[in-house]
Amino acid sequence: MNRKLLISIHLYLAAFLAPAVLLVAISGGLYLVGVKGEVEQETIYSSTSITIDSKSASLHADVAALLAIAGVESYSYEYVKVKGANLYTRPTSSDHYIIKSAEGVVEVIHARPSLQSRMIELHKGHGPSAFKTFQKVFAVGLMFIILSGLWMGVSAARLRRSTLLTAAAGAVVFTWLACLAG
Repeated sequence: MNRKLLISIHLYLAAFLAPAVLLVAISGGLYLVGVKGEVEQETIYSSTSITIDSKSASLHADVAALLAIAGVESYSYEYVKVKGANLYTRPTSSDHYIIKSAEGVVEVIHARPSLQSRMIELHKGHGPSAFKTFQKVFAVGLMFIILSGLWMGVSAARLRRSTLLTAAAGAVVFTWLACLAG
């Protein structure tokens, strides 16, 4: 592959993936400074006569039946995430339902995440399947952008020294911080 083609692919791929990079940077940065968003929760149904088995082979159908009993209509979800005694319909990057089962009481809770909370859920990979597929392509594309940028910097005589020094400094800082963390 010649240099001009590599630069073009690098440029167009970087431009195409820029919105996704911004989503990750903004949502992650806000999360780290304490802006985590909110999830408004409203209990819409409660029963002591219903049980739900989180290990059932028919969990998806059982949850759909419970949601119907709770009056939830025209709602579809991709799968159910089991976390302890709670069940979450996924994706959680949009309105979803939480089923809490404790001390013989089953509650159905309608959860409405704020914009920041939605962005964090996407950031964590809790979005729809199509978005998860995009995130996999995004990961490969981002690696290509970084590696092609390094390659272009190292392969250009006038940029080689500064590229190697900057990459080495980044590696030292990253390694130092990673060692502090673990």
